[in-house]
Formats: sequence, C-alpha cells, structure tokens
Amino acid sequence: MLAGEKIIIAVDGPAASGKGTLARKLAVHFNLALLDTGKLYRAVGWNVLSAGGNPENENAALEAAQKIAKADLTNPELRSESIGAAASKVASMPAIRQVLVDFQRHFAANPPGDKFGTILDGRDIGTVICPEATVKLFVTADVKTRAKRRFIEEFGEKGTEEQYISILNDLKTRDERDINRSASPLKQAENAYLIDTSDSDIEAVFEAAVKLVSSKT
Repeated sequence: MLAGEKIIIAVDGPAASGKGTLARKLAVHFNLALLDTGKLYRAVGWNVLSAGGNPENENAALEAAQKIAKADLTNPELRSESIGAAASKVASMPAIRQVLVDFQRHFAANPPGDKFGTILDGRDIGTVICPEATVKLFVTADVKTRAKRRFIEEFGEKGTEEQYISILNDLKTRDERDINRSASPLKQAENAYLIDTSDSDIEAVFEAAVKLVSSKT
C-alpha cells in the first residue's frame, strides 16, 4: 500500500459470529471509521414495520430505503431479533441492495475526520461493495455457538430453552436466506482470511486479526 493511502477493511460473516465486535475493536486500534452495514438493512426493516408495512413487500421496502438517513442507524431498537429477521428479508431484494450500495461505497472511500481509513462490517463487503478492500476478513462460527451467544446477549440467565430454540431456528433461516439469495449472497471472498470464532474468545480473535491487517498495511 502506498504511503498516505487510506485503508479499507472488509469484515463479512453470518449473524452473531463476532464480526461486529471484532470490527469495533479493529476500528479503535487502527483509527478507522466504522460502518455496520447490517444496520442499514435493519433500519429499512424498522422503518417498514413502523409504518405498518410488510418487510416482504418490495415497494414498501424500497420507499423506506430511499429515506434512510444516518440518524436512523442510532436507533437502539435495531438490535432486536424481530428487526434482524425483517432486515434479512429486505436484504434479499436486489432493488434494496442497489439503493444502499452507493451509501456504503461513498462511506468506504471518504473516511470522516482524521481517520486512517474505513472498516465495513456486513455480508457482501469483500465480494460486492469493496472488492478492492485492502484486507478482507470472513468471520464465522458454528450456528449453535452463534445462537447461544445471541441467547445470552438477549436473555442472560433468565432465558428459556424455547427462547434458545427460537433464536437457533431464526439464525438457520437467516443463514439459508442470506447464502441463497440471488443478490449479493453471503459468501467468503476468494482472497479473504477465514476466522472461525467457534472455540476462540474475542481477544484471541482480535490479536490474530491485528496481525493480519498489520501485515497488509
């Protein structure tokens, strides 16, 4: 990489794999502007539901996508499982993805302030949004491990077996939809580094990722 050139890090992977946590830590460590692109689709899903619409209705989703603003991404309700399911539905629509492509690419190319570059966390960053990214990471984990993480995050020690099973089934459905959608499916870019977090804590994953990024920048 040329001196003074801004870096772009693409972090892809399925829900609850740890990619969001890793992206946040890398952003701080390398002074990068962070965009959780999943929030864009969650915000579209939220806006559709808030208007009383159906996230499977492409016209309703398209109208919501065209009105997306940065302020929408700070909504704390975006992290709920119901919004995640809605996000997965709207993200499968080619028209919605196309509307949000320019938003993501503009962010990647224009880091705000004194940031050294950008890091984008999503499903298709390394394959579609930023195929020229300086470093590409694909973060994954066994679906049962991911379901347990999401279960603990949402319910702690008060959760039930039924709630865990519900989250597990939802993740399986979302994985199936994300992997098999026609528009920008979830898959590892050919030149992406695979990081499996099933049996690793976040600090070990973070240290490994720092070494990978440092070797490329």
